[in-house]
Amino acid sequence: MTTRINPHRQAQVSADDLKREPATIKRIVLSKAQIAVEAHPAKWLRTLSKPKARLLVIAHSDRGAVDDHALQAIAAAAILADAETAVVALILGELNDNLINESLKQAGADEVLVLPSLDFQVFQPDIELSAILSMIESLKPSRIFMPDNLIGDGSLGRRLIANKQLTAATHVIEIDANHVASAQTGGSLLAISELPEVILLSPNTVESELPFTGKATRIEAPKIIIENSQNTVTYQDLGMQGSKAENIALEDADFIVSAGNGVQNLDTLANLANALSASIGASRVVTDGGRLPRSKQVGATGKTVTASTYMAIGISGAVQHLQGIKDCRHVIAINKDASAPIIKRADLSIIGDAEEVMQALIAEITKAKVGAP
Repeated sequence: MTTRINPHRQAQVSADDLKREPATIKRIVLSKAQIAVEAHPAKWLRTLSKPKARLLVIAHSDRGAVDDHALQAIAAAAILADAETAVVALILGELNDNLINESLKQAGADEVLVLPSLDFQVFQPDIELSAILSMIESLKPSRIFMPDNLIGDGSLGRRLIANKQLTAATHVIEIDANHVASAQTGGSLLAISELPEVILLSPNTVESELPFTGKATRIEAPKIIIENSQNTVTYQDLGMQGSKAENIALEDADFIVSAGNGVQNLDTLANLANALSASIGASRVVTDGGRLPRSKQVGATGKTVTASTYMAIGISGAVQHLQGIKDCRHVIAINKDASAPIIKRADLSIIGDAEEVMQALIAEITKAKVGAP
């Protein structure tokens, strides 16, 4: 049996009676300044005397600041830039001066231009496009980076691509010096290509924390660019134009009124659907009989729907039909048979004749719309 040696022993005697003392621990005292340096090592400045090329990053500001997505686009350009390439950040909208010295510098911007009149909250795509086209003509960047977002950068980037017929990659989720990759088929596949001329980056594609900083020197835009950004064009907001419920695919519908064999009058069903602004669906027996097109069939052999509300009228509720509505949030059943399978699935059931109940619902909805007591 082997005796376990205490690992915390203070000394050890060998077979030759040679004594080994434990190592001496020296105490090292660091000043506060040394501790700060150890915890936050200084970043080196990416200096450029006379750049031979430029990478242009275009992004909108929001109330005087740039968000993380914009900083990531700047950082992506800075990571790919070599020693003779400058990273130019073109900010559309107001920008606080302290951000130029801090956020943009930490993200790796070498030069910063600001066009305050191009605020993203004002819809002026023609003016913005004219201004950045002038900037591109002046700087002649080898590549352009933009955040692919919904506050104007993504839309402006696509306008630029179409106008100049440039090679491009959108929704980029992977990038290095040799390629970019975008998600395809719901993210299950990657579309990969060489670096294009315009790169629209998805959020969090790169880290904005870099081991180096840029100078972030504020420079003035050429006069022609300033003039282009101050032109006025009037746009009229026409608001949202709704689509008729019957034109919405069942897979996208939020409210569905569906007919089964118990519905004898499809005109009444259509009037109810119109009153509720709902799409029309059907069970297999209705589509098999040619009363409604096959595109309206709900069920395992038809469409699987995810409506917030599904009203099943005169539908018994066969297993195949129930599979098609399993992801619907609320199910309302109108049926004469209180023991029909659809009743068990329904959140609300109305036991009665389909035609009578539909007529009563239409009358009540009409009263509610006109404000009648």
